Amino acid sequence: MHAPRVLHDERGSSPVEFVLVGTLLTVLTLAVLQLALAVYVRNVVHDAAVEGAYHAALADTSLEEGAERSRFVITRAIGASYAEDVVVGTSDALGHETIDVRIRTSLPVVGLIGVPYAMEVEAHAPVESLGDE
Repeated sequence: MHAPRVLHDERGSSPVEFVLVGTLLTVLTLAVLQLALAVYVRNVVHDAAVEGAYHAALADTSLEEGAERSRFVITRAIGASYAEDVVVGTSDALGHETIDVRIRTSLPVVGLIGVPYAMEVEAHAPVESLGDE
């Protein structure tokens, strides 16, 4: 017994394949772009923490000026909502006084909308001194 001729007819399969493959490629492209955005946000926040730590470590600046510097860098690059939780302090890492900057911010999941406080970066800088020690 032979299958009916209708089962061997492939007319109309190209549009269906196009839609299925096109959807898959679109989702994959958007996922790669979202990952790139998340990495960019992480790099901006980390660079802001480093810059804030080194700025606060200068002999003639305060800890709050370092925090403001970090907030300024983040605000200029990705927006003020990512610069809400900036903490600057001091510690004695490796026997030397250091400035520590910790920034907690959102991890972007869909565009710039993300999980609040899901990403945390930290930076350290040695304190500059003017005298001989």
